[in-house]
Amino acid sequence: MKVIGVKFKDGGKIYYFAPKEKEKYEEGMQVVVETSKSTEFATVAFPPKEVEDSEVVQPLKPILRIATDKDREQVRKNLERRPQAMKIAQEKIEKHNLDMKLIDCEFAFDGNKVIFYFAADGRVDFRELVKDLAAAFRIRIELRQVGIRDETRLLGGIAPCGRECCCAGAMSDFRKVSIKMAKVQGLSLNPGKISGLCGRLMCCLSYENDYYSEAYKKMPKVGAEVGTPDGRGTVVSENMLKMTVRVKIEKDGSLVYKDFPLDSIRFKNNKKEEREEKDEKEDPALKDLMD
Repeated sequence: MKVIGVKFKDGGKIYYFAPKEKEKYEEGMQVVVETSKSTEFATVAFPPKEVEDSEVVQPLKPILRIATDKDREQVRKNLERRPQAMKIAQEKIEKHNLDMKLIDCEFAFDGNKVIFYFAADGRVDFRELVKDLAAAFRIRIELRQVGIRDETRLLGGIAPCGRECCCAGAMSDFRKVSIKMAKVQGLSLNPGKISGLCGRLMCCLSYENDYYSEAYKKMPKVGAEVGTPDGRGTVVSENMLKMTVRVKIEKDGSLVYKDFPLDSIRFKNNKKEEREEKDEKEDPALKDLMD
C-alpha cells in the first residue's frame, strides 16, 4: 500500500495518509489532511512509499491538498490568537479558584475549536470553566490534562547537555527508561545527574541502551578477581566503548593499574542483575525519577 508520512508538530509522531494521484510530494512540504476529527495542517515527513498493509491503521485518510498561501495565513492567524486565549483562560481559572496549571493552547486549523493543556495533581472539576470559556470564545472548547513529561514536551527547554530537550524536538513518542539503563551504561546514580528538566529519567538513556546492554553482559563486574597476561588482579573499571578493562595488579609489593582488551582476560561473569535491580527500586531517591 502506498502511503505518505506527515507530522503535525516538529519532532512529533509520524502518521500515514493516502497521497493523491498525480500529486508530487516532497519532504518538508506543507499539506492539508483529513483526520477523524477535522481537517488539519501538517508537514510531509517523507514522500509516498510502499508499506505493508499490516502497518496501516484503516481506513487510511486522504491528503486533501498541498497547502496554499490562504492555508498558511489561516495558521498564522491561529497562532496570533494564542496569547489572548491563554490570558483569558488564566483569568477564568483564577475566577473559579481551580488548582490547575495552564500550560499551552492551540486552535484547530479551521479555527472552530481550541484545546487548552493543563497540569494538576489530581482530578479537576472544570465543567463551569468550560462553560465560561465557551461563552468567551464561541467555539468548541477542549481541556486536556497532561503529565509532567508532557508538560516539558509542550513547553520545551534546554536540557543539561546544552541541546533542546529530546521530547520537544527529536522524539515522536516517549520511550521507556529505567534506572537499570543508567547503571548498565556506567553512569552516576545521582538523581541530579540522570534526570531531565521534568525531574524524571532522561529520555536519552534509551538511545544506546541496546549496545550497552550487550556489552555489559560481556564485562566482568567491578571488584571481581580476573586473570590477565600479567597475572591475577582486581577489576577497577570498564570501558564498554573500547571494550577494555582496567585491572589493579599487585606486583613486587606495589600496585600497578593497566588496561587490557576484554578478550585477553579470564573471569567468571556474575553480575547479579536481579539483586541490583531490586536495590535500585528500594532506593527512595531513585524511585522518584520513575514514571
